[in-house]
Amino acid sequence: MRMKLRFPESELEQIAKRRVPSPLEIGLIKLKPDVQQRGSLDKKLLKCVAHWKSPRRAALIDCNDEEYVKEITSWAFTTTNERSRIEVLTLLDGVGWPTASAILHLFHEEPYPILDYRALWAVGLEVPNRYVFSFWWPYVEFCRDIARRNQVDMRTLDRALWQYSKEA
Repeated sequence: MRMKLRFPESELEQIAKRRVPSPLEIGLIKLKPDVQQRGSLDKKLLKCVAHWKSPRRAALIDCNDEEYVKEITSWAFTTTNERSRIEVLTLLDGVGWPTASAILHLFHEEPYPILDYRALWAVGLEVPNRYVFSFWWPYVEFCRDIARRNQVDMRTLDRALWQYSKEA
């Protein structure tokens, strides 16, 4: 799996600025300190994240019990095992790998990219038939390296990847 950014890294921040965040995105980002202090998501917030990332699947969030949502998201935020961190979130009804990646992206203290067909395309990858950890982890490390090299946060990188694909 070879990844290569399809645009010069020097243009990263300029491209990111062209993506205007939605009010829902802005609201979710503002909740990061509260979620980190609480250590978990509640069902209502999970549904908001799901609606932002995968609107068609958001209704499935209602199938989860409130306590189950808190337990699973708490585990994802506290475990030190990277595979457990992402895969445990997919146990929640309505949460596939893309939404799980969005949860980590928005609320975990460590930086995580979002799995999105546009972002993947911007680094030269195709959406796999099935997401697996061996696909996810190299993508995370690749994105972290780019963000670190360019001294930008993961949200900025994610916006740039998405916007570049949309404009291409």
